[in-house]
Amino acid sequence: MNSHEAAGARRRLVVKIGSSTLTTSESSIDYGFLDSLARQLAAVRAAGWDVVVVTSAAIACGLEALGIAKRPTDMPSLQAAASVGQSALSTAYSNAFGALGMITSVVLLTRRDTADRNAYLHARDTLNRLLELSVVPIVNENDTVSVEQIRFGDNDTLAALVACLIDADLMVILSDIDGMYTANPQVDPSATLIREISRIDRSILDAAGGVGSSVGSGGMVTKIKAARVLMAAGIPMVVCHGRRPRCIEEAAAGEDVGTRFVAPHRPHEISAKKLWIALGDASRGTVTVDDGAKEALVKHGSSLLSVGLRAVEGRFDCDDIVDVADGTGHVFGRGRAAAGSDLLQLAVGHSREEVAENCILAPLAERPVIHRDELVLFE
Repeated sequence: MNSHEAAGARRRLVVKIGSSTLTTSESSIDYGFLDSLARQLAAVRAAGWDVVVVTSAAIACGLEALGIAKRPTDMPSLQAAASVGQSALSTAYSNAFGALGMITSVVLLTRRDTADRNAYLHARDTLNRLLELSVVPIVNENDTVSVEQIRFGDNDTLAALVACLIDADLMVILSDIDGMYTANPQVDPSATLIREISRIDRSILDAAGGVGSSVGSGGMVTKIKAARVLMAAGIPMVVCHGRRPRCIEEAAAGEDVGTRFVAPHRPHEISAKKLWIALGDASRGTVTVDDGAKEALVKHGSSLLSVGLRAVEGRFDCDDIVDVADGTGHVFGRGRAAAGSDLLQLAVGHSREEVAENCILAPLAERPVIHRDELVLFE
């Protein structure tokens, strides 16, 4: 039982809508779909859910309004399209939801907002207050100023961040595919839909493949990575076809729709600080650990010591966020590094005694590379 149910409060739902679901084949806003979405959300709100929508398609809407048929490749044009499109998109949501008596708001976030912990907490407080006021927040990445998001980002990660911010009870991703398959169904006709996933390992990530629709920026891999954090936080996630009638209502009612990601138990207590580490800032590098260190981290709740390091990738400073991988390359955790990459690379392969005797490395003998209080495990 989650905290909201235990307290008898309204439950919280995050709905993420991809560009390919929200737009027509001509990349214009599908107003009929928006009307259907509004009806579904009105129904789940009446059933006791508060809802936050994480939307895509600002750039697509801007290109439509500007009469640009082909998506440009230069950043100023993409950001200009996002600026124009965000206004059109907000108006479309306001009209569709307002017709059913729902008030919407616009919340634009960037990596810069969430990388700073104080800003992260302010965003959480704002969203909580909007829900208390019975508003439906419409959240989007601020593509007008966020260069990184346009190039590399995805709103699946943003949606997972929002779900963690508000301590959601469920997140639903509306996609252009029915869910997670055993293989790419466009390539392998024998691929079958996976109804439930309780553990994300390397095989699941491999089966997810690469980026999907050309309209959006994410693929199944980004959804899997979002689910990985949500499962650690005890928040179920459903991926389903956004055009399926009543899919949100069915998912909220616990019915069999799409693929449901849900951990069989919550093995690690995830504090707000750890959730910020997991999603609030982009990883700056990767530390690879040996099997003994992985076992100590996963099974015994230990901190990561320098003696367990086997490789260091990327360039990062002390206090930056880094991924933690095992010898196969599987990322099973994320944490805040207590030292920069240059120092950690020097410590790779050395025993605790050797580290302690080296005047440069000696600080690593006195403190962990990643403290357990600043480490999030995905399994």
